[in-house]
Parts: sequence; structure tokens; C-alpha cells
Amino acid sequence: MKIAIVSEEKGLDARMDSRFGRCGYFAIYDGESNTTEFFPNPAKDSPEGAGPEAVKFIASKGVKRVVAPEFGRKAEAMLNKLQIEMVHDKDKTISEIIKELE
Repeated sequence: MKIAIVSEEKGLDARMDSRFGRCGYFAIYDGESNTTEFFPNPAKDSPEGAGPEAVKFIASKGVKRVVAPEFGRKAEAMLNKLQIEMVHDKDKTISEIIKELE
């Protein structure tokens, strides 16, 4: 299963971002291959609708679960519609989240 984690920076020691739609990066962990790739969030600087745009991006990467401190109303509705599971977590590094998921 592919899992997206909001990240402030690129790297396993980076901290989780406090935002979903405007996070700096998405760390996408692939549970089958135990690999993590970092992608800049293309919705970060959107004038409006960053949450739904971010959802479209992670969905295009095959993500089935996303970890973030919180989700906006529109993003949450779209995640539910696409059946992408939301996990609320905060104040951890990307590697700490991955260890919990394994």
C-alpha cells in the first residue's frame, strides 16, 4: 500500500508539515517495496483550492492512505470520495511515521 505523509522538507529526518494542502512535500512510502519518494507539492502555492489539488496529486500516485495533522473540509470530502484513508498524527519525523506503519 502507498501512504503519503505531509513533510516540511525532503528527507527522512524532516518533520511532518502542519498543513495538508499547502505542505512543502509529500513523502510517499510504498509498503510493498519499503521505499520512500519525496515529491514537491504542486498545490502548495495555489491561490485557492490547494487541498483538493493536493488530493488529486496523491491519488495520481496511487496513494491509499494519507498522514497529516489535519485536513481541510474540501480535501476531506474528496479523500472520502476517493476512499483514501486519513490518519491524524503530528510532531513526528517522516522516519518515525514510517516505523509506526511497518
